[in-house]
Amino acid sequence: MRPVAVITGGGTGIGAATAHRLAQDGFDIVVCGRRAQPLEDTAAAIEAAYGTGGPGGPGGTHGVTARAVVMDVSDRASVLAAADVIGRCDVLVNNAGGAIGAERIEDGKPDEWRAMWESNVLGVLHVTQAFLPALRRSSTGGTIVVVSSIAGLLVYEGGAGYTSAKHGATAVVETLRLELAGEPIRVVEVDPGMVWTDGFSLTRFHGDQSKADAVYAGVDRPLVAEDVAECIAFCVRVPQHVNIDRLIVKPVAQAAPHKVIRGPIDWTRSAADGDGGSGG
Repeated sequence: MRPVAVITGGGTGIGAATAHRLAQDGFDIVVCGRRAQPLEDTAAAIEAAYGTGGPGGPGGTHGVTARAVVMDVSDRASVLAAADVIGRCDVLVNNAGGAIGAERIEDGKPDEWRAMWESNVLGVLHVTQAFLPALRRSSTGGTIVVVSSIAGLLVYEGGAGYTSAKHGATAVVETLRLELAGEPIRVVEVDPGMVWTDGFSLTRFHGDQSKADAVYAGVDRPLVAEDVAECIAFCVRVPQHVNIDRLIVKPVAQAAPHKVIRGPIDWTRSAADGDGGSGG
């Protein structure tokens, strides 16, 4: 019987990419989120690629199944109902969340802050509580991955609502790891930096495409959803006794939230050009 991976926010972006990547590794997939159509599209694409009718993939993934389950992580009743429908869970990827607004604290909108806390912090609480019994029953040992952000470790102007929520998510992860110590359940935090997806910045800036585009303007190769998915799959794939507590991943062009290189990077340069020799 294949292990089952449950991914929240699984219809688009990092969640959908993670669902595809874990399917490649032989997991049966359950994608969860608030909107049915993106979830169903993602599940159908996974089954077409790795299911019984598809060509399969690396490692013999032919025959993978994928299901779409509507779930609002901010609504405890919705999460409990979804967990009851899903049943088995060996890997849980808490990916749902996001940013809304970029105002200074003095101009911050409490309803936007509340929404960010409900999805990024309470969402992790609701989903983890609901799936812990299934993770404890896992014959392979359970794994909980929380997709947070470097915003959970650092702060920046105009980001207090989001950074405070992600700091909250990081505190939940660190505490959960302490509380589950001694059980065969891994607790992993993945903290991406700048990731280009269709929806993240557009949602943050209330649909203003020009502001969303400006975030990535001139950046040579920001991360994409598939890059983060590869990191998540790596954390899941290592032996069960290995726990990658925190994986921070940023594009080469981003040294820190406040230091982003906007301009071309010479990816062809090598040690032969005089950089990186053994020295003497």
